[in-house]
Amino acid sequence: MNRFADLLRATGLLGARMSGASTMKTFVICLLLLAFDALAADALAADAQYQLDAGDVITIRVFGEEDLTFEQLQLTNAGTFSFPFLGEIRAGGKTAAELEAILVAGLKGDYLVDPKVSISILEYRQFFVNGEVNSPGGYRFQPGLTLRKAVALAGGFTERASKTKITIIHEGDPDRMPVRASLDSPIKPGDIITIEQSFF
Repeated sequence: MNRFADLLRATGLLGARMSGASTMKTFVICLLLLAFDALAADALAADAQYQLDAGDVITIRVFGEEDLTFEQLQLTNAGTFSFPFLGEIRAGGKTAAELEAILVAGLKGDYLVDPKVSISILEYRQFFVNGEVNSPGGYRFQPGLTLRKAVALAGGFTERASKTKITIIHEGDPDRMPVRASLDSPIKPGDIITIEQSFF
């Protein structure tokens, strides 16, 4: 409620006399702004837990150091990248915050007195959809992705698709075993989704 009041104050509408239509319009605008705030917070929370790996594209900013700033840097197949002064850095399996700490520790002292490093995820690595979808292939992962949304990205089901015979091989599974999934199953980066045929 405080955030709602803040929005009204910012627009000069708290305590102002308005018609019913104006009040409703203002109410809807504020609700939309609050929804966008919630979505942004969810995205930040997802990024904080997201573990980097091969194929992810990141942005690295070292404040005040243009030579150490990279707007677009893709991790290699080994989940690494090369960084000035520090050489090959292993990013695979680490969060953006953990990677920031590694760069700060490496740069501090010999190279910079008090390095300020910021890392953000520009593009997530792909997941893959094959089988009975209209456009099988690899697609960039998005936080909050479900199997239903993944199928939509892949052009939807074909006429022969089974909506119950669906399996996922998770990237982190060393045995690469397919597991049964539903349309509401969460999708992770690197997952391989297979949609089987339906036999009538």
